Amino acid sequence: MKKSLLVLGLATMLFSCNNSTSNEFKTGYVDSAKLFKEYEEVKDVESKLKIKADEKGKAFDGEVASFQKEAEGFQRTAAQKGQAWAEQKAKELQRREQELQFKQNTLIQELQKEQGEQMDLVVKKVKEYIAEYAKKNNFEYVFNTDDASTIIYSKDGNDITDIILKELNAKYKGDSAVAKTDIAPTEATPEKK
Repeated sequence: MKKSLLVLGLATMLFSCNNSTSNEFKTGYVDSAKLFKEYEEVKDVESKLKIKADEKGKAFDGEVASFQKEAEGFQRTAAQKGQAWAEQKAKELQRREQELQFKQNTLIQELQKEQGEQMDLVVKKVKEYIAEYAKKNNFEYVFNTDDASTIIYSKDGNDITDIILKELNAKYKGDSAVAKTDIAPTEATPEKK
């Protein structure tokens, strides 16, 4: 997710370096870390996935508890039933333990895959919304800032994160009276980014 936003920011920067015909243009940036931390849809996706993981985890924990109980019983009865029985039962328990480990790994991979797919959809929506916002508000460029920031300095007023966040949350909640604001970042020259 961060890599794709970083690539988008770098591509935009490269394009801006080649565009020397305009001395001034309207720019802004979005703090994607803040955006994704506070965006309600992200919170909902994470909450749903946590509930799903907890449900699947409880079922798996039941299987593990059953296996552990059987393993404890094996240790108590192994001496009574003899070495041949103990060896056979030990192989069976080892096979079941491997199956449980495989099932646990599969479960984790499925949950990670689903989380990745869900978050990719959210990122796509956010990017599309930011592009719509930029077009509607006549921005030449909207940059990304995050841990691997492409913004070193920006004039006050170029941060449109709160505006985007407010509108995205309102749109996600289905607010028909989305509070769209006319507040827009100030004009900036390429040297002031």
